[in-house]
Amino acid sequence: MKQIVNISRIVVGALFIFSGLVKAIDPLGLAYKMQEFFEAWASGGFLPGLMGWFNEQALLFSILMITLEVVLGVALLLGWRKNMVSWLLLLLMLFFTFLTSYVLFSGKIRACGCFGDCIPLTALQTFTKDIILLVLVLLILAGRKYIKPVFSDNLNVILFLTSLFAVLGLQMYVLKHLPVKDCLPFKPGNNILELRKMPADGVPDKFDYSFIYSKNGEKKEFTVDALPDSSWEFVDRKQVLVEKGKNNIPLINDFILKTESGIDSTEAILSQSGDYFLLFAKDFDNDNDSWCAGFKSFYASSKNNVYLVTGNPTKAKELINVQGLPILVCDVTAIKTAARVNPTLFLMTGPVIKGKWAATDYFKTHNK
Repeated sequence: MKQIVNISRIVVGALFIFSGLVKAIDPLGLAYKMQEFFEAWASGGFLPGLMGWFNEQALLFSILMITLEVVLGVALLLGWRKNMVSWLLLLLMLFFTFLTSYVLFSGKIRACGCFGDCIPLTALQTFTKDIILLVLVLLILAGRKYIKPVFSDNLNVILFLTSLFAVLGLQMYVLKHLPVKDCLPFKPGNNILELRKMPADGVPDKFDYSFIYSKNGEKKEFTVDALPDSSWEFVDRKQVLVEKGKNNIPLINDFILKTESGIDSTEAILSQSGDYFLLFAKDFDNDNDSWCAGFKSFYASSKNNVYLVTGNPTKAKELINVQGLPILVCDVTAIKTAARVNPTLFLMTGPVIKGKWAATDYFKTHNK
C-alpha cells in the first residue's frame, strides 16, 4: 500500500504541476473557457445573475485555479501538509470531474481546456483522465499516513512559497507581454487564409432538403427529386442533418475583417503583397494613453500599410483620431483568440503572420 500511495502521489503531483503550467502560459485562455461555462449555465436558467458576476471575474478565477493546481502539486510532491493537501485535491478533482462530465454529456461546450490550447483533448479523453486521477487521489487520501515530508518543514515552506510566487509571476508576465509559447492558430508562421479552410481530411456534414410549395391555399412538402410543376408557388426550404461530419471545422472559423460600412475585406487585405501591420485592439479602457501615443508615432513613421482591427470602430476613431487610418471591424471573440494582450501588433506578409508582439513592447522598442 505504501508503494502504491507514493507512486500515486508522484503521478498526481507531477500532472497537477504540468496541467497548471500549461495553462499558466496563457491564463486568458482558461478565463475565456470559464466564461463559456458561465454563459451556458446562465442561458440554461441556473442563477443567471450570479453567473453574470462570475463571468466578469473569470480572469481572477483563472489565475487562482492555475495557481492552486501548481502549488497543490508541489505540496503533494514535497509531502507537506498532507492532510490538508489530500482533502483539497479531492475537492478539486470532484469539481474537475463535474466540469468534464458536463462537457461530455451536455454537448454544449466543445472542450474543457484542461491542458490549455497546447494539448487539446477530446471530451471523452479529458473525462477519462479525470476519473483516473480521482481514483489516484482517493488512494492518496486513504493512505496519506504513508506520505512523509521530503525535506524539513522550513525548507518545504520555502519551496512552496517559491512555487507560489513563480507561477503568479509567470501569469502576470504573459498577461502583459503575450504567452511565452503560442499554441493558438494565430501564431507566427501560420497562414490565416489557409487555416480558414476546412482541413484536408475533413468530412462535411450531410444534409437532406425538402421544399414546401403552395397551390390554391394548400401547402405541401416535396423532396428534391420530386418537385412540383410551375403552377405551385415556392414557400420555404427545410434542411435536415442526415449525418454529422468529422474534423470539418477550420482552425480559424470566425475571423472576418470588414470595413466600417460592413463589406467583407478579409481576402483583399490578407492577399496583398508585401509587408503590412495589423493592430488588434479588442476594447478601449483606462490604459489607452499608455499605447495610443506610441501607436500614433509608429503609424506616422511606418513605411508599410497599417490597419487597426477592432470591435468598436467608433471608440477607436474617437480616441486615436489619426487621419487616414484604415479601421477594420472584427468580431470580439475572434480578436480574443488572435490577440491575448490588448492591443497586439501583427507583422504580416500576405496572409502569413511574420511577427507578433504586445503592441506596447513593440512601440517602446521601435519608436526610439
